[in-house]
Amino acid sequence: MANSLTKLRYRHVPDHLFGEVLSKPWIDNAVPFIALIATLGTFMALQPSMFSAYGLVDLSRQLAEFGLLVVALTVVMISGGIDLAIGSIFALCILTIMTCLNVLGWPLGTSVLATAGVGAFCGAINGVLIGFLRLRAFLTTLVTLIIFRSIYELIFPQLGTAIVMGMSDSAIWDALSFNTFLGLPYAIWIAGIIMLGVHVVLSRSRFGWQLSAVGGGRRSAFNAGIKVRTVVFLAYVSSGVLTGLAAVLYGARMNSVGSDTGVGLELGVVTAAIMGGVTLGGGRGSVSKALMGAIVVLIVQNGLLLRGVQGPTAAMILGLILLLAAFLDVRWVKNRHKLLQSSYISPTWFELGKRPQVGPGSPFEINDKLKDVEVIGLGEIEGPEDVVLDADGNLYAGNRFGDVIKFHGPDHKTWEVYAHTGGHFLGCNFDRHGNLIGCVGGMGLYMVTPEREVVKLTDETPRNPLSIIDDSHLRLPDDMDIAPDGRIFFSEATVRYGMDSWAQDAIESRGNGRLICYDPKTKTTKTVLRNRIFPNGIVCLKDGESLLFNETWACRISRYYYDGPKKGTVEPVCENLPGYPDNINRASDGNYWVALFGMRTPLLDMAMTEPAWRRRMTLRVSPANYLYANINVGCVIKINEKGEVLDTIWDAEGRNHSSITSMREHKGYLYLGGVHNNRIGKYRIPGADPDWTAMKDYWGNA
Repeated sequence: MANSLTKLRYRHVPDHLFGEVLSKPWIDNAVPFIALIATLGTFMALQPSMFSAYGLVDLSRQLAEFGLLVVALTVVMISGGIDLAIGSIFALCILTIMTCLNVLGWPLGTSVLATAGVGAFCGAINGVLIGFLRLRAFLTTLVTLIIFRSIYELIFPQLGTAIVMGMSDSAIWDALSFNTFLGLPYAIWIAGIIMLGVHVVLSRSRFGWQLSAVGGGRRSAFNAGIKVRTVVFLAYVSSGVLTGLAAVLYGARMNSVGSDTGVGLELGVVTAAIMGGVTLGGGRGSVSKALMGAIVVLIVQNGLLLRGVQGPTAAMILGLILLLAAFLDVRWVKNRHKLLQSSYISPTWFELGKRPQVGPGSPFEINDKLKDVEVIGLGEIEGPEDVVLDADGNLYAGNRFGDVIKFHGPDHKTWEVYAHTGGHFLGCNFDRHGNLIGCVGGMGLYMVTPEREVVKLTDETPRNPLSIIDDSHLRLPDDMDIAPDGRIFFSEATVRYGMDSWAQDAIESRGNGRLICYDPKTKTTKTVLRNRIFPNGIVCLKDGESLLFNETWACRISRYYYDGPKKGTVEPVCENLPGYPDNINRASDGNYWVALFGMRTPLLDMAMTEPAWRRRMTLRVSPANYLYANINVGCVIKINEKGEVLDTIWDAEGRNHSSITSMREHKGYLYLGGVHNNRIGKYRIPGADPDWTAMKDYWGNA
């Protein structure tokens, strides 16, 4: 009964989704979004008139300029700075636009440029002091707040009357002040276009990426070659320009300026930015976050005003909101990674069959045939996960440094770097034209031409709409083979983990892998089979409609039909193996070699039925000390299409070839690879065809 309840619990309660949600970048928007919904609900109940048609139009006019101010501050905060002078700069820019239009009579375009120029100049002053002279942002902008405010108070009395008495004759200015489009003021449309442009710059441009890098860590950004001081300077200049544009929209709405314009505005802007989730520490922030924070603060301010809350009390409430937002920001930044780390790995209940015997009389009887095999490239290659030979007998394998190594036949004594892919070259094979095609961990499916040109074939698939994590980018493409019609089928062992954390998928044993098909004729990639338990080795059968594939943690080999009357079906071929199957390849007698890279143990088999225990293990033990398979022995088995075990080859003591991940037969020899090994093995197969090659057998003389 306990086992049955455990099965039901882990089958129907997808607790791994919580960790996947926490891993999403947009989870940072969850807190401001909840705050926005709560604020809307509260003031809809307390002050419903604020959300009438007239109230929403008025709110949108305010949001246009206030939202731009929050976006302006966001740009600075992403770079790791702060701008307390934004209210004073805003006041100077409003004074500029009103003077240019109502006093000097300048054209609207010139006036807007002058206003943006004043904002840029003020921002440049802050940028020079903070970026190039490396002064503290908080104290510097506090000082410039006082200076800019003093300049405003010196100039305003001399121009105030003229501004009030004057009037612009620009029709566009009047339209900006009063007209609407689709029921919304022009100002909100203009502000929306500007915010969209800022969003593109922050998320899609080099400057935006550099801004986040500088905010995330200035020393690291400097070491990466980023001109940190220039980026900080440009952040303040950009903020000043956006502040100037916000002042233009404010001037169009109010058509006036007062002695208290901009006073205390920095409190609301900073509150909105932090409330929106723009972190005080720098490196994280977006336009959408800024906009959500701006809406929350505007609703609170207008709602308190309509409720008759006096100015000092409203300021105190806004200050408390700022304090709460800052507290949540600091605690979230500090603890989110810990929460994600403690919840992302989510083991499930998985029961293997009774472990088969490997003693005398068993199909898997232990021997020591690999004890004294020939060794190729000892100490010269690291991590040859898969090996393959061309028609001339040259041997190829990838290393962990991103190279494809070529050992020259027939003796394989000398070698060279055949190509550099930049990632670990895993399962590979030659097509009928002599192109070497392989899976590159963390990168995708790649091809190396006979001219040694490295070509990316595919690195993504259409995203599964039901997946929370982004499963479009290939994280761990593992092994591949080519169908007779040229289509390439390859496995992605897991969509949740990468090359450096694949062992955590073994702890989960959830079924995070899939089979993928790439069609070189149409250059399209699609997932053909999902939810497999670490699918690994693949070999296409000559029937042109099916393939064999291994599921490592499930200790089984299955047959998948990609064409024909059984298209889409999966049939078990060989289940309940004594070890964990990795790659699978053709044998000269029409059967198939399968590498077992590790052997099952009773304790690990039992742990697979104790998901809560495995979860506690990941929380209390370092990954290096996880309970793991026995990878100290090497084993290769031979099976037929029915899954019958025909032969076994062991290195029982693990002297030469422990943890075998691949093998390839060629002219009477079996070549052995291992992702943890620093050599390639060469084993003479008794009675094997000395002229047989995989390429000729599969592709003929083409």
